[in-house]
Amino acid sequence: MKFTVSQSALMQALSVVAKGMASNSTLPVLSGIYIKAEEGVLEFQTTNLDISIRHRIAADVEEPGATVASGKILTNIVKTLPDAAVMFEGGERVLTIQCDKSSFRLNTLDPADFPEFPEYDLDRTVELPSDLLSEMVGKVYKVTSKDTSRPILSGVLLTVEDNTIRLVATDSYRLAVCDSNVETSSIQEAFETIVPGNTFHDVLSLPSMTERITIGTTNSQVVFAFGDTTYVSRKIDGTFPNYKQLLPPSCNTSVRIDVAQFSAALKRVSVIALTNPSVRFDIDPDGKIMKLSASSPDQGESTELLPVEVEGNAMTIALNYHYVFDCVNAANDQKEITLELQSTMQPGIFKSYSKINYLYLLMPVRM
Repeated sequence: MKFTVSQSALMQALSVVAKGMASNSTLPVLSGIYIKAEEGVLEFQTTNLDISIRHRIAADVEEPGATVASGKILTNIVKTLPDAAVMFEGGERVLTIQCDKSSFRLNTLDPADFPEFPEYDLDRTVELPSDLLSEMVGKVYKVTSKDTSRPILSGVLLTVEDNTIRLVATDSYRLAVCDSNVETSSIQEAFETIVPGNTFHDVLSLPSMTERITIGTTNSQVVFAFGDTTYVSRKIDGTFPNYKQLLPPSCNTSVRIDVAQFSAALKRVSVIALTNPSVRFDIDPDGKIMKLSASSPDQGESTELLPVEVEGNAMTIALNYHYVFDCVNAANDQKEITLELQSTMQPGIFKSYSKINYLYLLMPVRM
């Protein structure tokens, strides 16, 4: 095997496939990067057996071949090289790398031991604008559960129907839903799948991302394809919770809140809430005031008055401020957010409307 490639193209390729490397596997080959050279193309592959990533770039290939090199070592080498031509030679047991005045000699692994890239026959596919999808995933993926005993809650429900894309995530304490209109002429029927939350976010953060991304499913896989990159992940099996039954048709109190003011006030009040993450919301419709307050037996108390627009009854509710912050951060591109309440012991629902409609339901905590 012998080929030459630019340092910048090589560095981007390595950063694309890096997410697929196993970090603490007992199989050394899984922490490596499979490199295959043929007819002007370099193919890079990584896998941790849950996800597999394949990425291709152009290169000057003199002799075809394949090898597996340590992903960590190779990436650290390429990072330090100048933006110049990098020449690779060897591959079966040893790989030599030369760039400018630098040279390296790496021990390699047998490419025959590297798992084959998953084959797939897609049942359904949908093509979506990646910028919009990335923005939507950013609003919901943090709400997924870290509890491994309920894997269905670690996923994001993606549905595309009637030119509407919707993402839903929940960890059973809170629920995030966002939707947006999008042209989806490529599908004839509703598209639905559950994608691991972190996987969804990682895919859309890859530096090789193109303007549009194709998402397809098989019985056990979700496949993302864009440009010269293919990302295959396991699909989460099971039925996503029926979140629509949690959403009440109306509310007793509706509060319109300035997002920037709310965020700043919440930061100040929560300084006291070290051991008890509860912040109390007292809504006064007559005075058009929302009072935020927190208390701690060891630290003391804090309060803040916030001017708001209120429709409905006076109401008091306590919410976990960490979870409220996640909501505020997701809506920080909005000027205003609405809080809808039923009663002290029923969930609070934050809503904002724009290009992306956003809903965040949060279970109350005891006062």
